[in-house]
Amino acid sequence: MEIQNRKYTILDLREHPLWIERAAAWFYEKWGVPQEEYRASIEACVQQGKGIPQWYLVVRGQRILGGAGVIENDFHDRKDLAPNLCALYVEEDCRRQGIAGELLAHICEDMKQMGIPILYLITDHTSFYERYGWRFLCMAREEDSGEPIRVYVHEAEG
Repeated sequence: MEIQNRKYTILDLREHPLWIERAAAWFYEKWGVPQEEYRASIEACVQQGKGIPQWYLVVRGQRILGGAGVIENDFHDRKDLAPNLCALYVEEDCRRQGIAGELLAHICEDMKQMGIPILYLITDHTSFYERYGWRFLCMAREEDSGEPIRVYVHEAEG
């Protein structure tokens, strides 16, 4: 599926394999997780089509404005809370334009269409996700550091 408005396009990477290398490099630049891990996950998304993992970009022409993914676990100890929205990022000069909200809504609807109505995420943001229908669920621990991290849940309506 591809969602377009006048300002940008939301791409489901499973349908846009030509973006794999650029997307992997972009996510690596934003989050520091090895580029090869992003590439492998995005390639798995393209090869399998539906299911987990899934990756999404927001683009204007050839410029990546934002992106996010859905993976089994986003580096925390609560393996039962899956799948996880991960790596949400919007370029600083593109923030406060509704891009993150539209991307989150698109991802939640896409997952619902695949039969996955519940998503989780970990974050240290305390109010951002509530604006988009996510609610605080519990605390988990980050895999590497053991530090506590907030877990949010989103349940699709209908």
